[in-house]
Amino acid sequence: MREGKSGAENRAPDRPWIFRTYAGHSTAAKSNELYRKNLAKGQTGLSIAFDLPTQTGYDSDHELAKGEVGKVGVPVSHLGDMRALLDGIPLDQMNTSMTINATAAWLLSLYVAFADEQGASRDKLTGTIQNDIIKEYLSRGTYVFPPEPSLRLIKDTIVFSYREVPKWNPTNVCSYHLQEAGATPVQELAYALATAIAVLDTVKASGEVPLDQFSTVVGRVSFFVNAGLRFITEICKMRAFNELWDEITRDRYGVTNPKDRLFRYGVQVNSLGLTEPQPENNVYRILIEMLAVTLSKRARARAVQLPAWNEALGLPRPWDQQWSLRMQQIVAYETDLLEYGDIFDGSTEIARKVEELKEQAKAELSTIEAMGGAVAAIDYMKRRLVESNTARLSAIESGEQIVVGVNKWTETEPSPLTAGEGAIMVVDPAVEAEQVERLKAWRAARDAKAVKAAIADLEAAAKEGRNIMEPSIAAARAGVTTGEWGATLRRVFGEYRAPTGVAQSAVARDSVALENVRGSVDELSAKLGRRLKFLVGKPGLDGHSNGAEQIAVRARDVGMEVVYEGIRLTPAQIVRAAVDESAHVIGLSILSGSHVPLVQEVMERMRKEGLSDVPVVVGGIIPPEDERTLKAFGVAAVYTPKNFQLNDIMSDIVRLVGSQAMAA
Repeated sequence: MREGKSGAENRAPDRPWIFRTYAGHSTAAKSNELYRKNLAKGQTGLSIAFDLPTQTGYDSDHELAKGEVGKVGVPVSHLGDMRALLDGIPLDQMNTSMTINATAAWLLSLYVAFADEQGASRDKLTGTIQNDIIKEYLSRGTYVFPPEPSLRLIKDTIVFSYREVPKWNPTNVCSYHLQEAGATPVQELAYALATAIAVLDTVKASGEVPLDQFSTVVGRVSFFVNAGLRFITEICKMRAFNELWDEITRDRYGVTNPKDRLFRYGVQVNSLGLTEPQPENNVYRILIEMLAVTLSKRARARAVQLPAWNEALGLPRPWDQQWSLRMQQIVAYETDLLEYGDIFDGSTEIARKVEELKEQAKAELSTIEAMGGAVAAIDYMKRRLVESNTARLSAIESGEQIVVGVNKWTETEPSPLTAGEGAIMVVDPAVEAEQVERLKAWRAARDAKAVKAAIADLEAAAKEGRNIMEPSIAAARAGVTTGEWGATLRRVFGEYRAPTGVAQSAVARDSVALENVRGSVDELSAKLGRRLKFLVGKPGLDGHSNGAEQIAVRARDVGMEVVYEGIRLTPAQIVRAAVDESAHVIGLSILSGSHVPLVQEVMERMRKEGLSDVPVVVGGIIPPEDERTLKAFGVAAVYTPKNFQLNDIMSDIVRLVGSQAMAA
């Protein structure tokens, strides 16, 4: 006990939240090594990042997986990979979060199958699968199936978990990526709660959970939220989430047990606000954002994972992740935060803002409800997010919203933290070939008849409406791969392309800068004999479409003809579209770290099609050395997060096309 304590301060401090680091890269074995090191450093839970092929149901040797293997997470193609990933980690003693959505049922099946092998009792497994497909349609883009079968898969995991793994959170409604896509606090509240309602309504309508036990299902719904830099607003948003969820679960679902009405959430603080210029400032941003979800006891996160200070530059190193972990530990163990009740109770300012957010969120929920719920309102919500993000970027461009080091106080000393080789982690290109070889060896060693039988039963379960989980666990044991599981369900459910929100979004407000670019577009279009046509493409599996959407919207607003068909295109499809559309310029957006191989293939295909005179520009999180590589391929310009003035990018594109036209 600290000297001077008295009264309420004499009680034992609250237990801290779970400390996590979102991690996974290269291979299952390398990721396992990283997890063990992080746990030894005081991390108290795992947060697994999967690579994009795993998230979208492809094996590492699929055409669309090229360049993506092991880049933004760990490849898990089969039970052998799951064994290597979690080797030596007792699953009945670990709280594991898996950021996985379209393929959540499959990854949970692999996890349970490995737990069974370990002898870990299913009723002792604790953790979370994200399993929120609606926000994938709206923001992050790792969806596979249409909405109805996707909700059915979520329902299956919930029903299975309620029966077999009762301490597991089988759906984790994720508003994090909504904020990354531009959501205001009101939109984040409303769209996340609308998604939770859609999921619970689906489970209830199935009749697969007795009504007298439905409260238990409600109590296992968790949330994953975002905390931005508007510190007071974010605290109030979290308190509003708590109160709104309590009201919804009580009034809509008749939950009487207060414990089952708790708003249980984990958080990663905002990565969208991390800056490439003066990245050392990001340390302060991360700390302030973390305080927004830990200071208010009634709205305190159950688990926190923090980005690294240099994520706007590239993949963080283990040391960078350790720095973020230490930030959590210092707040939890060196301050007196956990020794007090809620320090905001009784604040009139906090109460006023919470009520304001609640009323506005309720109004937005009513709008969504009137449309028929979250699934029916996907187009509407996507359009609103694109508009909100446009407004946010416009405010930064104009200087109305200050971002230190980006649009104000840009003078800086060179940072020793970003100097020299090894300033960011780079995944060895050889990783992909090695993973593909291991995958081939796995296929060759398994019992082909058992695999065929497991796939047949999985397909039958999908067609017949049986719960998908036990057939998926059986398939995992038989050696079925992630790609085979995905292909089987694609045959039954089909695939889906989400709305882009670009064509329907409001036109940007006029400004002198916008008018100047419009004038130059009109002038060049007259010289070309037709409207300047800009093809915006997202090659590979990267679904983070915010940048591409904003470029497409601004190009439209300055008078260009824009071709943007959304995410997940092969280089061949993009080049084919460039030929068919007679594009004057191509813009490629890639944030997954796979820019070098994907851009190289696009450039090679363009040369074969005789399109060497069409300039290509690339945007993404691209280190300087990679920028030089891309330009050596023939790329005309590279834009990174420091290039926040979209009108300047548009002017640059006009100049590039004009120069090419003059040379022709």
